[in-house]
Amino acid sequence: MKKISDKKVFLNESVESINEILIDLESKPILRLNDLDTNKTALVIVDMVNGFAKEGLLSSARVNELINPIAKLTKRCKELGIKIVAFADSHPKNSLEFESYPLHCIKGTIESEIVDELKEVGSYTLIEKNSTNGFIEEKYQAWLKENPEIINFIVVGDCTDICVEQYANSQKAYLNMKNINSRVIVPIEQV
Repeated sequence: MKKISDKKVFLNESVESINEILIDLESKPILRLNDLDTNKTALVIVDMVNGFAKEGLLSSARVNELINPIAKLTKRCKELGIKIVAFADSHPKNSLEFESYPLHCIKGTIESEIVDELKEVGSYTLIEKNSTNGFIEEKYQAWLKENPEIINFIVVGDCTDICVEQYANSQKAYLNMKNINSRVIVPIEQV
């Protein structure tokens, strides 16, 4: 493995790789909700809670900007009869996660609640989680067993490099292990 001592070389090689990824993404067809069988599709919302979107040590303006597009998509899914699951980061005060991340989303506080804009839309199954990966929560595993027809998972939310990624990878690995032809979709943008 090369050392990253020559920053120019590293950056040039990175630009080439990113360009290849963008070209690949641009070649993909646009997927619309109407392209999916709504009876076999679920919207999975990851951590659109106040503690990441509105207040607290881990809140950010970037996450706040996700609220309206996700609320709009959630309304559309509700209209189409697509099932909706919303994960909410919710930790006990002694959570081991606080060894890796600052104190956030303590169970029973405003930080651990789904943002009001999504509460107003409603029609979701709320699943609190005490880890970065909602897939492993017992309540979610029960939901999966109750909804075996779901093979398309549209995943939106924040912490795309941690919570969304861990959930999406676990969901797809599980479906592959079960030999279920499925789609785990993480939209780049809402069209």
